[in-house]
Amino acid sequence: MNSTEKYAIVIGGSLGGLFTGIMLRSIGWNVDIYERSTHTLDSRGGGIVLQTDVIEAFQRASIPVDSLGVIAQERYYLNRDGSIKMRMPMRQTLTSWNLLYGSMRRHFPVEHYHTGKRLTDIQQTNEDVTAIFADGTSVTAALLVGADGPGSTVRQLLLPTYHYHYAGYVGYRGLVDEADLDPATAALFTERFVFFQFPNSHILQYVVPGENESLVPGERRFNWVWYVNYDETTELPQILTDKEGRRRDYSVPPGFLALTVEQQMRSYAAAVLAPPFQKLVAATKEPFVQAILDLGVPQMIFGRVALVGDAAFIPRPHTAASTSKAAANAIALADALLEQNHHVPQALDIWEPEQLAYGLHLMKHGQSLGENSQFVYGTKRFDGATTALRHV
Repeated sequence: MNSTEKYAIVIGGSLGGLFTGIMLRSIGWNVDIYERSTHTLDSRGGGIVLQTDVIEAFQRASIPVDSLGVIAQERYYLNRDGSIKMRMPMRQTLTSWNLLYGSMRRHFPVEHYHTGKRLTDIQQTNEDVTAIFADGTSVTAALLVGADGPGSTVRQLLLPTYHYHYAGYVGYRGLVDEADLDPATAALFTERFVFFQFPNSHILQYVVPGENESLVPGERRFNWVWYVNYDETTELPQILTDKEGRRRDYSVPPGFLALTVEQQMRSYAAAVLAPPFQKLVAATKEPFVQAILDLGVPQMIFGRVALVGDAAFIPRPHTAASTSKAAANAIALADALLEQNHHVPQALDIWEPEQLAYGLHLMKHGQSLGENSQFVYGTKRFDGATTALRHV
């Protein structure tokens, strides 16, 4: 295959893979996306703070951007009794994983998005790169992009000693339909980014599009995230073991949280959270949990293979940058290919340095924010009964 032939393989069909797919198609490339899951991805991740890189990627791919989320006009910080401690004007657009995923899936040709395709090996020459799948099939292209997330198979094949690491705490998450929250609490939370901070923890919420991506008031959802410290050895394994007894790698999706874990979380919420957040957690039907992870790689290109998104760097969610970083990686890749007349090795060489620097910056920034949030008073959890911390 001639290296100037504009055909790319993307491994991973979530947001990072779709950003890469739509951006490469926007510059005239043919792209096939291969996703290991056998079913349609949905309801993952909850809310997302919409950033400019996502809007730029959509605009370049001719995806409408006029209805991408809910506007929050200000931030509130609450006292322990639920009263407002501080307020500040800050206009932000809040969207959802489902809306971004659905928008890109509808734009990406269905015949070029393949599910149930598990990558097992990569082979390459100076002229092309081949992906080999568990079902015995293979495909060859000028470029292969690993956009397969924290547990990236592409990364494991190329950098087998680099893995993500647990940061010492998890993010409990939940979505609550507007109609399921009492009017007074809903009024406090609507169209605002609201925080409650206490020793070694904080919880936040904002309104996101509802089921079927609805932006109609009354049909939207309250999205919340609560950061709680758990010891990696003695506590985390229980948190990540789902209701069917399966140990998950780093997250337990909605509907699969073990009953004992859910009960413990709800009891803890009732003990330590400000009343509006107690009500929000109580109204959540299917909470879920994600271990907070750190990952950084020393390189992002390997011949004709590139790593993007969370396959390369995982910024902690406090940065609100994981999704936008994947978009930025894809935009920069498309720009580099155009600049180098679609010559893959040259394009990757000029693409990599800035992306490495950006990923490292976000990773370190997220670690700093996380340290200040979770570990100022040691590593344990606030017990809710006193101002002390257990076992500190």
